[in-house]
Amino acid sequence: MTTRTNTDSTPRAWIGCLACYNNARLVGEWFAGESADEVTLADVHGGAHRVRPGCEELWVMDHENIPTSGEMSPSEAAEWARVLLAVPEHQRDALCAWTASGSYVAEGTGDLPSVPDFEERFCGTWGSFRDYAETLAEEIGLIPQDAPEQLLRYFNWDAWTRDLEHDYTVVRADAISVYVFRDL
Repeated sequence: MTTRTNTDSTPRAWIGCLACYNNARLVGEWFAGESADEVTLADVHGGAHRVRPGCEELWVMDHENIPTSGEMSPSEAAEWARVLLAVPEHQRDALCAWTASGSYVAEGTGDLPSVPDFEERFCGTWGSFRDYAETLAEEIGLIPQDAPEQLLRYFNWDAWTRDLEHDYTVVRADAISVYVFRDL
């Protein structure tokens, strides 16, 4: 048996006619998230001639790969999608995790994450924060490579890592790794 996993992280929005929904009729379509604010009633109803009287408002009733919950306006979905598409696909989950952590930097009126701040603060995906801390210690020359073994045994890695972690946000990425973000 073959199991397929959907790895597509493209933001999508299911946009429906709000008047139809309120009258117990589900009329809508899936659209690309970044163009959700360009969708018209005619697009949702399958042509201008099929739009019923009273149909005036569109609403995003479901979405995929947008890190918020619940319904939203098409313009809000488009704003979220544009932010997500501004980072490489392999970093979108990290951007969503940073946003969900609550320690992200927002910009604009929609409380959207700032992509430049994300890029500046994202330190990568690591097996643990300790892995990150040890690599950082090596990169900054905290302990010289030619330090004698007798000296290294007295360095308290646990305390140093614990203190360092106060300057970072660490979010579980999956069962075996974490995302690390620098708190500036």
